[in-house]
Amino acid sequence: MYADEICRRMVWSRGAAPTSQDDAERGSDPLTREWLVTNGLGGYASGTVSGAVTRRFHGLLISALPAPLGRTMMLSDLSTRIFTAEDRVYQVGGQEPWLDDGAARVIDLAEFRLEAGLPVWRYEGAGMAIERRLLMPHAQNTVHVTYTLVEGTGPVRIELQPWVNFRPHEGALDRPVAGPYALTVVEDRYELASPGELPPLRLKVQGARAEFRIESARLRNVRYRIEQSRGYDAVGEFYSPGLFSLELPVSGSATLIASTEAWETLNALSTDEVQRAERKRRTRLLLAAAPEVRSGPAAELVLGADQFLISPAGRVEDAARARAAGDEVRTVIAGYHWFTDWGRDTMISLEGLTLVTGRHTEAGYILRTFAHYVKDGLIPNMFPEGKNDGLYHTADATLWFFHALDRYLATTGDRETLRLILPTLIDIVEHHTRGTRFGIRADPQDGLIRQGEEGVQLTWMDAKVGDYVVTPRRGKPVEINALWYNALRLIERWARESDGDGAARRYGAAAEQVKASFNRRFWSEKHGYLYDVIDGEQGADDAFRPNQLLAISLPHPVLEPARWKGIVDQVKERLWTPVGLRSLAPGHPDYKPKYFGDLRARDMAYHQGTVWGWLMGPFIDAWLKVYPTDLAGARRLLEGFAPHLDEACAGSISEIFDAEPPFTPRGCVAQAWSVAEVLRAYARTAPSGG
Repeated sequence: MYADEICRRMVWSRGAAPTSQDDAERGSDPLTREWLVTNGLGGYASGTVSGAVTRRFHGLLISALPAPLGRTMMLSDLSTRIFTAEDRVYQVGGQEPWLDDGAARVIDLAEFRLEAGLPVWRYEGAGMAIERRLLMPHAQNTVHVTYTLVEGTGPVRIELQPWVNFRPHEGALDRPVAGPYALTVVEDRYELASPGELPPLRLKVQGARAEFRIESARLRNVRYRIEQSRGYDAVGEFYSPGLFSLELPVSGSATLIASTEAWETLNALSTDEVQRAERKRRTRLLLAAAPEVRSGPAAELVLGADQFLISPAGRVEDAARARAAGDEVRTVIAGYHWFTDWGRDTMISLEGLTLVTGRHTEAGYILRTFAHYVKDGLIPNMFPEGKNDGLYHTADATLWFFHALDRYLATTGDRETLRLILPTLIDIVEHHTRGTRFGIRADPQDGLIRQGEEGVQLTWMDAKVGDYVVTPRRGKPVEINALWYNALRLIERWARESDGDGAARRYGAAAEQVKASFNRRFWSEKHGYLYDVIDGEQGADDAFRPNQLLAISLPHPVLEPARWKGIVDQVKERLWTPVGLRSLAPGHPDYKPKYFGDLRARDMAYHQGTVWGWLMGPFIDAWLKVYPTDLAGARRLLEGFAPHLDEACAGSISEIFDAEPPFTPRGCVAQAWSVAEVLRAYARTAPSGG
């Protein structure tokens, strides 16, 4: 399988519109479908297929800059006009009302496709067909936007006008454009700089008879419709220093390159060379992946997985330390556009993103990187934007670390990494046994992990509204204790391999206590499933949630096998949807069927029914433990994801979905653990057994 063989195509007829509000929300028109291109550093380019800027995160170059800058919007938009020999003017796209001068006719979008995961737009009209391509060279804060006149009588002139508003990518829109911008021109090199610490935006073009016309302009009242619908500031400004004009012959191309890299880096490769190099890189990604995921939707997800694996550009000291030890710093962006790297998401995602895709070396980098960050027996929950230090408010990320390492060792047999990390793992278990931050501690009475601190949510169900914790799970959550048991069994085995039976016996005894306590205390005979939390503020919580699946799905399941089938069947009946599992069963007083509105309304629904795609991974694992020969049935459970690759962010999987049909995608348009767990599930359910 070569990357060029993978193509996802979407076609529109002129003037086509969605037939309903549901169709519009699900992304059935080019205004609501989105695309994403990343650079392996955390930087990206993203927008709507139509070209309209609807989020504060939409732009053609969001550079990943060293701390404390973080990801920064450097090139917001690019207006495009065509001038024919008959002096007719055409606007390419026509979706930006603030860019329409009223005089230009519109060449409409006819087709959008992903070729090897990279976006291509085809515009048709006035006897012309123009294609636009966009890519970012790997490991560079650079973007190439290329236009090709594929049909028509030429040549024509193409006019490209860059628009900027330098700001943090999550920064406020309702502040005036930074300024004054200073434009410096040396031969064919253009630099746009603003006061402060930001590097200049470097611009150049490749094409025949290139000219630049200085024509300073500002656009006010640029409205971001999705930000408005989410209750955020939604009006901003753009600035442009002028316009590039180039000749565009039939079958010829013109490219605008924007970058925050040094000119030596920017000039090292032509656009043609960058395109060839990137397609070869993507082909290598496919050839390295497991055979079960080299075709169909799974192959697209192999390319989608690449978007989340990064070398964090801002952590200079960490990179120097790792390289001194012969390593590289690697981490996982949890989701685009607004998430940074999160410990929990990284560990849950590691198997799908790196092991199924054959990127074993990077998996080792990630595990050794996070082992370095362990403090007081915890790995970081997250690294805030533009920061070098992590936040440690999590009770489950560290226990997922054990699971991720186990999956890595099972795939690679890398005992040296285990030898390096084992002292850290032992320290983690000791901290959990005697107690660490946020009340995380094994209860000496039953061996189960208790966690919780006022106003802090430590599990993956972590929504808060102000100081109000939406899903209070202080006490002993079911999945934390399933993970704890799994971790104890793993450390028991690893300790025995390292030092013999001494310490291993102690860990084994602790695991036996946890298993006995878990089956006695979490099982509800009345309901025939597991309590979500015990010893909580309100006693035992009998809400039917998907967290209990981990007591079955993990390699060392803590729940007695006789109870598996009843739970799995109930999950299929009450929680399963074609795009993941509901976070709460319908019928519960707190159940919310739809995730929408301002921040408060969304957070109140975040874990109260909203569907999470990543949960399909544990569900498939549990399903195949109960029905081990039903690979075909397990694969059918995943059928909703293939059509979803046309929705939201093309070629990727959203963070969450509404809990009821039509299961509208919500939240981040591209989420690491959604892609990772669905990709892993595709591998597991392949006809060969995966």
